[in-house]
Amino acid sequence: MPHRPRILVFNQYYAPGVESTAALLSELTAALADEFDVTVITGVLQNVPNRPGRYEHRGVDVIRVPSTSFDRSLLSRRALNYLTYMLQALRFGLRFSPRPDVVFCMTDPPMVADVALAVARRFDAPLVVVSQDIFPEVAVELRRMENPFLVALLKILVGFYLRRSDRVVAIGETMRRRLIAKGTPPDRITVIPNWVDTSSVVPQPKDNPWSREAGLAEGFVVAHSGNVGHAQDLDSLIRAATFMRDLTDLKIAIIGSGARYVELVDLADRLEADSVAFLPYQPREVLSMSLSAADIHVVGLAHGLAGYVVPSRLYGIMAAGRPVVVAADEDSETAQLVTEVGCGIVVRPGRPELLAAVLRRAHAGEFDLEEMGRLGRAHALRAADRTIAIESYRQLLRRAAAGAIG
Repeated sequence: MPHRPRILVFNQYYAPGVESTAALLSELTAALADEFDVTVITGVLQNVPNRPGRYEHRGVDVIRVPSTSFDRSLLSRRALNYLTYMLQALRFGLRFSPRPDVVFCMTDPPMVADVALAVARRFDAPLVVVSQDIFPEVAVELRRMENPFLVALLKILVGFYLRRSDRVVAIGETMRRRLIAKGTPPDRITVIPNWVDTSSVVPQPKDNPWSREAGLAEGFVVAHSGNVGHAQDLDSLIRAATFMRDLTDLKIAIIGSGARYVELVDLADRLEADSVAFLPYQPREVLSMSLSAADIHVVGLAHGLAGYVVPSRLYGIMAAGRPVVVAADEDSETAQLVTEVGCGIVVRPGRPELLAAVLRRAHAGEFDLEEMGRLGRAHALRAADRTIAIESYRQLLRRAAAGAIG
């Protein structure tokens, strides 16, 4: 039998997790398993059936190491989850057998790439790092981390692996420039945007079984679907609802969960934003129907995060053929893509009155929402389908296994 290259993968989240990196990495590794022997070292998830152990998932060897899985709303608990996972991942990674041909990781948590680097050097294997966000700048911009000593330490740890990785994948051009500014050698950066499976996420009628059950089949529906965290600036969406109290058929659905879920539910209650409803993450099997239930989606990205975070949920919205309002800095990948494709409107982040004004115009029929959705779907088919990204990763990993990168 010909040798199948072995890839050892690190990421705290993996199927059945609902995190974006869990979904993306699960899709990617399952697709690669036809050509590579893939092993994923991942951690314990919260609120889903999983426990430490070793098993196979869609052709992938999964090692779920014992780690804490506390609620991530408190930074201290999230840090403990990170630390316990990384220590166990290092332990299992250094003892891994047989020798991997490539070590691969996503930056969730960001410092796991230092663990991956140690394992790669242990086996004299190339390291490929996929930068899903850039740390600690994200935490600093969001004022989640202000201790100068800790910020400096994390910059050193992140810079250490960025300068030594054999290949760093950026998921956007603005992120590529950010990585270069942090000391990543430009010739070691490859840009591969995130993706969507356009065969499983397809446009559906707004009035569908899911929307009827959720009470969203009628009225003008505005939706956010995905992580309910700090980077998404959902405060602005909730506050925008208070500028539109006269729109009696308006429904704003925040679908998902995350570190700020409880805080944002409380904000909506205090502001008496009665048009806002919170729904849990939806199974992937109904994603087409849940995304299609909205007349228009909102993708928010807090000011200052352009290039440090790239919201991947935009691709699902485009695949579902729905228009989008992007509340983000103009130099962010998300704003640039929506402007280039013509699938939505861009407004300044952190300005609920501007967001409300655009949503009011959309409600009044001033935009051709159907055409915007059509343009988004066409772009997703042409440039953002999973087959395109996965083929790019396949070629990159072939070269890495053959020793042709570095």
